Amino acid sequence: MTRMTRKLLLILLLPMLLLPTTGTAFVGSDTDADSFDLNRARLLSFVIRQQLVSHHYSHKPLDDQLSKDAFTLFLKQIDSQKRFLLSEDVRRLEKFETRIDDELASSQVRLPQVAAQTMEQRVADVREMVFSLLDEGFDLHREERLETDPDKIKYCETPAELRDRWRKILKLQVINRLFALEENAAAEDAGATAGDEKTLLAEAIDKVRNNQEHLFNQLQEDRRQDYFDVYFNAVASAFDPHSNYLPPMTKEDFDISMRGSLEGIGATLREEEGFIKVVRIIPGSAAYRQGQLEAEDTILAVGEGSDDAVDVVDMRLRDAVRLIRGKKGTEVRLHVRKPDGRRVVIPIVRDVVQIEETFVKSAVLPLPDKERSYGYIKIPSFYRDFEGGMNGGGRNSTDDTRKELERLGKADIDGLVLDLRNNGGGALTDAVSVAGLFIEDGPIVQVKNADGKIETLTDKDESVAYDGPLVVLVNKFSASASEILAGALQDYDRAVIIGSEHTHGKGTVQAVIDLDRSLPFPNMDKYRPLGAMKVTIQKFYRISGDSTQYRGVVPDIVLPDRLRHVESGEQYLEHSLPWDQVPAAEFSTWPASPPVQKLEERSLARASENEELSEIAREAERVRERMADTTYPLHIDQARERHQQMQNERENRPFHGMAALHGEDASEDRDLSEKERKALWTEKTAEDPYVLEAVSVLQDFRRLEEITDHLTKKATTAATP
Repeated sequence: MTRMTRKLLLILLLPMLLLPTTGTAFVGSDTDADSFDLNRARLLSFVIRQQLVSHHYSHKPLDDQLSKDAFTLFLKQIDSQKRFLLSEDVRRLEKFETRIDDELASSQVRLPQVAAQTMEQRVADVREMVFSLLDEGFDLHREERLETDPDKIKYCETPAELRDRWRKILKLQVINRLFALEENAAAEDAGATAGDEKTLLAEAIDKVRNNQEHLFNQLQEDRRQDYFDVYFNAVASAFDPHSNYLPPMTKEDFDISMRGSLEGIGATLREEEGFIKVVRIIPGSAAYRQGQLEAEDTILAVGEGSDDAVDVVDMRLRDAVRLIRGKKGTEVRLHVRKPDGRRVVIPIVRDVVQIEETFVKSAVLPLPDKERSYGYIKIPSFYRDFEGGMNGGGRNSTDDTRKELERLGKADIDGLVLDLRNNGGGALTDAVSVAGLFIEDGPIVQVKNADGKIETLTDKDESVAYDGPLVVLVNKFSASASEILAGALQDYDRAVIIGSEHTHGKGTVQAVIDLDRSLPFPNMDKYRPLGAMKVTIQKFYRISGDSTQYRGVVPDIVLPDRLRHVESGEQYLEHSLPWDQVPAAEFSTWPASPPVQKLEERSLARASENEELSEIAREAERVRERMADTTYPLHIDQARERHQQMQNERENRPFHGMAALHGEDASEDRDLSEKERKALWTEKTAEDPYVLEAVSVLQDFRRLEEITDHLTKKATTAATP
């Protein structure tokens, strides 16, 4: 066990140290739920302040600036779409904008109480407004548009203005539901005509009404404690986006918050400004095999099979998760907004994770070049089974990668493609040891603690599992441990990195602190459980001294990326820690370093003539244009035209999503034998345009090596008397 690991475990298990402060009082009888919640919140304000100030890496002061940041986050979380609060409500709440630090210092928490009272009244008002609008119906031939980007609109000044905003919101929902009903009717009855529109419109309004009924029932179930939870989470997130307050829940819900583990479809989700967003798809899961759900997708509604979908915008994460979960073999239909603005319905049959698909796997790529062979290794994540302890004998990504390298070595490959796309990280120890498979020995990553001390994690094994030409594929969703591996191989001049303009840029380490570990005040046990704090405690640095935080790893060769203009990565998250540097570690570069500049020139020239990569580049521009237009037409004919255009684009464009990235086809028969699955996977991988370009770079590398060897031999011969 390394010193860093021991320190991390110490922080994970550290009992919180609380000292009474002058002026901090936890008083009052808990004769009703509100008094109990208030006293519990006072205790939490003290505890959370202590934890953040003591342990957070940044040492940010609890001052007016942090108070302003926390207030902005709090306001976004309670009314992210500006659908409830009026401008006068916001102005009243803004009196607390610079008081949050003072509230935490005195444990007199007022903002969430005032916000709860305000929201309770507004939700009740808007509920009455919404059902009145649905009863009145909508003029579908009125020419108008709805702005869907909350950053481009202001809070409404009057109830009348708010009513009109809701009229447009509901009208768009009715139009979208009408289109879905029309498509279902056409599929069931080829003779269905526009004459059925009146009936379908009435049905669409009923479905939207049911959806809104469910939404407002959920909103009116919010307790005062929920506003305290949002408040404390906003304070933590103002330090950095990966520091959070995790409120106490049932064991099932707590696991969701801590691990993002969603039984049924296999996706990690987060709640962001009222939206449920996909963080990552778990390799081997039902969502992974289906292939359409991707990181950065926003889930707008959830339906059980053919049942009506329920709107999950502004719904709590744990409530949305309950809708998504279900028994193996049942179907959930996710209504999703893609990062480029497209809206799709994704049907996923719930299932258990197919474990084998989560592990490292390899292939010898079937390519036209018969003279040479090239290997491919996919590392979905840096997994490690810690059942037997930190150094237990459980399955891990290092041993599996070594085995696949040995297998490829027997095939006498001439180059290797290492695929880290969509690898969200995992065990740090495996990022270090996998890097060690490709170099003799030396430092891999530097880790800086909050006290400024730097520890260097080193590969001490002089053996090399593979010493040939190497290309590493990355994208915007390659994060954390995968960035450490890619960065180390780049710094050693060991590999050519190919991919998106940058990787995700998560270069921080978090520890989870149990807030129930120690309660020093008398009679405080009754407030258990208090929940947990996830706090950023360390930062990663490459051996070159550059941080992987914020900027990520910039590839040597940047290829066209359909999601190029999508703002995904640490640099787009509010209050993310900045990029910086520490002194470089001592290391020696790889002797047979690739001629990166020449390889880049040849690759970019080739990509400009490659029709598939050119189409991806054109599609990226179409995505940029769609993202810029955040308004939706509310005239039925214009809306239908836009809807049909989206449908045509989806049907006609090549799919470069999750399934393509992993060389899988969701439409293929799932009942194939293991051998047939492997053959299909290998075939699809060899068709991936990014893999093909990576192989072309390896071929260029080999040719340049041969030219260099030939010139060296020629010069040596000429110099011999």
